[in-house]
This record gives sequence, C-alpha cells and structure tokens, in this order.
Amino acid sequence: MMLGRKFCLGSLHVLTFHKLWENRQKMKKCSVCRKLQIVPGRLDDYKQLAHYHYRDSRLGPFERIFALRSEAVGATGTQTIGVIVHSMPVPGLELRNVATDNFFVGFDRSTQLALINKNIRCISRVIIEPRFRGLGLASRLVRQTMPKMNVPIIEAMAVMGLVNPFFEKAGMKALTAEMPARCIQLIEAFSMVGVEDPDLIDAEKVQQKIALLSGAKAEFIECEIKRFFQSYGSHRNDQSSLERTRYILSKLTARPVYYIWFNPKFDAGCSILDVRRESRKENR
Repeated sequence: MMLGRKFCLGSLHVLTFHKLWENRQKMKKCSVCRKLQIVPGRLDDYKQLAHYHYRDSRLGPFERIFALRSEAVGATGTQTIGVIVHSMPVPGLELRNVATDNFFVGFDRSTQLALINKNIRCISRVIIEPRFRGLGLASRLVRQTMPKMNVPIIEAMAVMGLVNPFFEKAGMKALTAEMPARCIQLIEAFSMVGVEDPDLIDAEKVQQKIALLSGAKAEFIECEIKRFFQSYGSHRNDQSSLERTRYILSKLTARPVYYIWFNPKFDAGCSILDVRRESRKENR
C-alpha cells in the first residue's frame, strides 16, 4: 500500500512539475508579448516570415505592411515576430455585396472601381512566427492595424478561417461562401458513378474509383470533369491522374470565409453612405 501510494505521489509530482514547466514557458512568452509593439513594416519584414504562410510567398501589389517587433534588444533582438499586409481590394466579391447590402452595385464599371478603391482595403496576409503562435498575436495585429488604414471597410478572405478564427476574435464579421453551382454539379455527378461525399477527402480512393469506371459511366464523368474545368483554364486539358483528382477535390472542399469590419470612425457624419451620395452627384 505504501509503495502504491508512493508511486501515485511520484506520478503526481511529475505531472505537477510538467504543469509548472508549461506555465513557466507560457509566462515567458507572455512577458515577451508585452514587449512587442506594432510598427510600420517593410517588404523585408514580410520576406522573413513568408515561408511560414500556406499560400504562395509571392506577395503582389500591396498598400501597407505592419510588423510586430520587440521593443527591447535581447534574445529576440529586433527580429520580426509577426507581419500583416493590407492590400487594395479585388473588384468583385459576391460576399462583399451580401455584407454591404449591395452597396457597391448599380454603378458603371469605372465608378464602381473608384468607390471600392476609395473605401475598402483587404488584409492579404497575416503571419506569426511559429514559436509565438497561440498567444493571440494574429488577432492583435488585425485589431490594432485596421483603424490605421483610415477607410470605412476592411475585408479579408481566408481558406483556414473556420479552423483558426482569429479574424473574428479581432472584431470582424464572418460570412461563409455558398458552394458554387459547378462544384455541386460535379459532386452530384460523382455520386451517380459511385463516388459519394465521404470519399471526397481521399484523393487516392476517388482516383481508384474513377479508374475502374468503363463505358458510358467513364465517358459521363470525364465529360462532367471537362465541364468543371472550364472555370479553371490552366487545367482544362489535364488527363486523368491522381494529381488531377487532388486538384479537383481541393476545389470541391475549399470553402473560403469572407470577413468584414466597418470602421466606427465613419459612422457619424462621414459614413460610407455619404460617400455614395457624393459619387452619384459627381456622375450626374
């Protein structure tokens, strides 16, 4: 009995030690977080962290970069801990129209582009150095830099938004895109030849089922895949292969989340509605 009790106490001691060690590590990181500040950044700041992002590291045109750096020179030195990139918005987004009640709809092309470019900025990248993830720094970057852009609307698109909702934690509203009709049509076509919804997470299984098709079913699914690829020009002539199937499934299962933030600074006297009225006056 004494030996059993001793073992239990020893195990408890080990668990307590690990818990204390984890808490100490968190406290160390939190103390570092308190010394971090958000400052105007440069392209070099982005390049330092670009390889940690799941998207292509090539950035494209951007408007402003903000970096998260340490105030004090020490173990981290002046190393960039995090970075956020604000870019110009893309011209047409269906979920933007939903979120703004079709506010940007109903203008001629040039007026619409001018209105969008004047009033919206898009968060195109948020990257945190892996050792400092899980501490709320991504939300902090978003929350504290959005007002600095001085526009009525900030938006963002994120494929991983449902997994890591830091945009929502920063105060943005989320809208999930509906599945495009072309995706629904191909999913239904797959079901007709024996490829069911649960299979769509396994590219190898789907490819095996496609390879076993023959006759009318094989012709039918190839025809449907060709129709699906009409929206993806560079893949239009891809032949049946595991790589092609992986690409198809990536499109069928990708559900990007749209995020929007309305700057409260523009609620009184200088609202976006006033801007729209002025735009209409100028075009009369």
